[in-house]
Amino acid sequence: MTDHNNDRRFVLTRRAFTRSAMLAGVALAAPAIIGRSAFAQSGEGLEAYASANVDWKREAGKKIMVGGATHPWSNAVVPFIPQFTELTGIEVETDFRSETEFLTALPIKLASGSRTPDVFMYLAYGQGITAGWLEPLNSYYENKDLVDPAWYDEADILKPAREYPLWHNGERYAFPITAEAQTLYLNKAYLNEKGLDTPKTFDELLAAARAVKTDSVSGIAMRAKAAGNATFPLTGFIYSYGGELFKDGRVVYDSPEAIAGVEMFTTLLREAGPIGVSNYDWYEALNDFMQGASAITSDTSNFATDISNPAKSKVSADAAFAMMPTAGDKPSRPNMSCWQAAVNSKSENKDAAFLFLLWATSKATSLQTAAKGLATTRVSAWESEGFKKAFGDQAAQAALANLQNADADLAKRARFHPQSPQILNELAVGVSLALSGAETAESAMKKAAAKANAQLRT
Repeated sequence: MTDHNNDRRFVLTRRAFTRSAMLAGVALAAPAIIGRSAFAQSGEGLEAYASANVDWKREAGKKIMVGGATHPWSNAVVPFIPQFTELTGIEVETDFRSETEFLTALPIKLASGSRTPDVFMYLAYGQGITAGWLEPLNSYYENKDLVDPAWYDEADILKPAREYPLWHNGERYAFPITAEAQTLYLNKAYLNEKGLDTPKTFDELLAAARAVKTDSVSGIAMRAKAAGNATFPLTGFIYSYGGELFKDGRVVYDSPEAIAGVEMFTTLLREAGPIGVSNYDWYEALNDFMQGASAITSDTSNFATDISNPAKSKVSADAAFAMMPTAGDKPSRPNMSCWQAAVNSKSENKDAAFLFLLWATSKATSLQTAAKGLATTRVSAWESEGFKKAFGDQAAQAALANLQNADADLAKRARFHPQSPQILNELAVGVSLALSGAETAESAMKKAAAKANAQLRT
């Protein structure tokens, strides 16, 4: 990958990177199974788990289903599931689907009282807790047959990930499984042709995207589909302009600050985006960038694994990774998220499901999945040479810097609301109208917020 260490906006020294990671990790308040060789060659084996004072075999003979989205986490953890089965005697069936299909189907299944999946990836935390779909986990953490606190070492969890699953009453209903922060991705070859540096402000980003756009290459591509799960990059624009999604019990993405963020987001895509961008989800945005069909994108830091991989990405040698831009004198506020994994409250195998999540998020497993490029929640994994090699050292530094600039509370307010799907869907529909030019950003956001607020239960 091209070395851009002279860009001091986001590059940290190795010492500063390690120190920052440690400061971020102050105490914590995963289709068919493949062959055993997957973990036998990893170098980890079972010895790293044998040292835990945990009765790993207590649920031997049980079978659980793990469901989720096709995602870097599922891609990284599935090859090691045979290790879990050998360790515990628990058989695992997996069901991973496209993100849109999974997020659409899961609430319907859970609302019907289905006992499976026993473990599932989850985002709409407040909805799941309010509906009673997620098993409370504090009592499991306190079970000495299930957890060895010293071995699990919650102090090794990154602070934003530590805080993310805590409900207002201190209960935990999920394990954080990734730590993701919105990152700016740039094709330096395209920017260099125009003599452009890494954009530091949104105005510079707009100017760069306009300048590099050609008949065959879009200046920028981001997900903009009219669906709530497509609002991740948009939200970072709103936050960085000083706006919020939800505050004091009301939807507030009709504030002047939020509208300014939406205006910049839609202007970028309308003037420098690809044809059909209003139908883009993250798959299309990532593919365009990796194929060299777009010069810039902004989305989750998890994109870096594929972007840095020359077997998947045509632009791996030209890709650069940067912090979210700023708007005027306001601080950069990238969006952040932790995909979480929960235990089905109707599961008949809750202890086995908890053991799976304990194993999947442990130091030992995280080191293995990090070596596949997964941005886990573990400080030790972020510091590992395996992660830096797979993810890219520069990408890791940029992701951590964006994660430190993110505000977990802002990210949680709307995402954890019991009616999060309605709040985010109305936002996505409003932005789609603004993107098409059918409405101004101000008009679209005021109508969207009014619709969302009218649906809120008092």
